[in-house]
Amino acid sequence: MKTIVQPVRRNLEFRLPKDRIGDWHAGGAHITHFFNALSIFFPDGERFFIDSVRHYRDRIHDPELKESVRGFIGQEAMHGREHEEYNDALVEKGMPADRYGRIVVRLLKFLTRFSPKSAQLAGTIALEHLTAILANMVLSEPRSLEGAEPRYGALWKWHALEETEHKAVAYDVYQEVLGGGLIGYLHRCFALITATSIFWLMVIPFHIGLVRREGQLFNVMGWIKVMNFLWGSPGMLRRTIPDWLDYFKPGFHPWDHDNAQYLEEVDSLVDEVSAYGDSAVGAVA
Repeated sequence: MKTIVQPVRRNLEFRLPKDRIGDWHAGGAHITHFFNALSIFFPDGERFFIDSVRHYRDRIHDPELKESVRGFIGQEAMHGREHEEYNDALVEKGMPADRYGRIVVRLLKFLTRFSPKSAQLAGTIALEHLTAILANMVLSEPRSLEGAEPRYGALWKWHALEETEHKAVAYDVYQEVLGGGLIGYLHRCFALITATSIFWLMVIPFHIGLVRREGQLFNVMGWIKVMNFLWGSPGMLRRTIPDWLDYFKPGFHPWDHDNAQYLEEVDSLVDEVSAYGDSAVGAVA
């Protein structure tokens, strides 16, 4: 039996200190802007995920899954809102986040217009897998956010916790409405290969562009630091490879990677954000 976790919509406002957008990570500008490059995708990416799942909502008969979809949509909407504020801070600093965001929008509009809804849902579960395994690294590796400016660190941890909480929702919708047979299996595997390739082919130039605008393009030590962070020690990307490959198992389910123990940290994180004083915090089951 798979672990069932019901996503909860939490209304957290982090009120990020915008003057720290370029150096909030203790590892320096290159690592900071790696995370910042990821943030550029989230507002419009989350809306794409919501639309992909919502399209099939009326074909879901399992009442628990219907409730999970409601929580999934609520969480993704909150993520999009907070990352819009995050990305606005990049723009105010003179970073080309708005231009990069428009590239993401054009790609998603193309996919929405020219690909079938089944392909959009397959792409959603593929990208949800990517975010889930990256979220697991944030939660399981203390060095991922060690020494970070507290509000930025709290935002990324919150995002990682909620990505973990709802990591199986879109996948379960896919299995229920499109089936888990051979065609469904091949479709989702092709979607993961395609989505992974496109995602990183966009993240890498976005990352380089942010570092260049920061004036750190030729800082060799900065690049060594970020490469070590991602591929050496702690190896944030290197260590996701086995989990990424597990997706190709015919009987794979996201909760085969059972990391629900990290969700015990949600309440303390909500209390931490609330303690900032000027943040609004709420939860709706």
